[in-house]
Amino acid sequence: MAFEFVANNLTQNVTASSASRIDRRLLRDIDDPFELEHAEFKKLYRVSPDIVMGIADRLHENLRGQRISAISEEKQVLCALRFYATGCYQRPVGEQWGISMSQSSISRCIHRVTDAINEKVLFDEIKFPMTQEERQAAKEVFSSAPAPFVGGTIGAIDCTHVSILAPKVHEEAYVNHHGYHSINVQMICDPNLKILNVNAKFPGARHDAYIWSSCAARRAMQRAHENGNRHMFLIGDSGYPLEPWLMTPLPNQPEGTPKFRYNETLCKARNPIERSFGVLKGTWRCLSRQRVLLYEPGFAGKIVNACSTLHNIRLREQSFDIDDIDPILVEHAVTNSEETFNSISSAGKRVQERLIANVFS
Repeated sequence: MAFEFVANNLTQNVTASSASRIDRRLLRDIDDPFELEHAEFKKLYRVSPDIVMGIADRLHENLRGQRISAISEEKQVLCALRFYATGCYQRPVGEQWGISMSQSSISRCIHRVTDAINEKVLFDEIKFPMTQEERQAAKEVFSSAPAPFVGGTIGAIDCTHVSILAPKVHEEAYVNHHGYHSINVQMICDPNLKILNVNAKFPGARHDAYIWSSCAARRAMQRAHENGNRHMFLIGDSGYPLEPWLMTPLPNQPEGTPKFRYNETLCKARNPIERSFGVLKGTWRCLSRQRVLLYEPGFAGKIVNACSTLHNIRLREQSFDIDDIDPILVEHAVTNSEETFNSISSAGKRVQERLIANVFS
């Protein structure tokens, strides 16, 4: 008798589970998010329907399913976009109108779309200027900015923290100076908030200067300098070491002096990197401090890359209102340069002094 009772319960549970899957599938077929008004669609998914269709086409090879009942590429992209936009748990994402998926399906979609963007789209949309033509174009963009620095600037650099779940391995390395677990993400952008480089591989306890010393962008800048391209540099804050290809502020300068004017101009010119962090985290709320990415650090970094890629796509398509920008101020630890950088720092000092003498005196 007891065996029959258990068997009946199991049968009922299996039947209920099958009915739930069928209900979700029917809802996905009936509810079409692309029928929403344009403004409502962008409010939910942060991008226009045309951008979603374009991304789905670019990721087709990675996202297409083998079964007739497979979730479409467009629905997979929408699922990931909704997660990026809200940063909420996977189950509530699946229960929203137009998505109608189980938690496990949401998880698979987020992973598949994020991996596909990193593989297929990231390096097409986020490009650090490497050729002479690209560098000259970057210089012209900065020269024509509302708050230009001096000729030769190609980008503004800074780091921001993205909160993550405490990892199981080397947990202590991810506790940042604010006291929570994070990855420390370095970005370089232009005055139009376009991201030129993103590095989301380092734990939160790493200083900005350490990340810079280890990144490919620094090696590219140093190599260009050594090859004779001496009039090209990035601008950063005091968390970075002064180098011939990286200009930083001078502390405690009297008002009205050339060095004060240099500081003032540099700080205004590097404002776009703070604004880009504000736009990025305000649009893709999964990266904001109020959310926590519940993934291991490697995949959390891929999500940062995916959101940065989408940020650039939105910029190109003019898919957001510049008045919606909400700047995020980021605190930085001021670090001392290591001994191995002393000669480079001295060369940077000479470049800095020459700039001050020629431009700000």
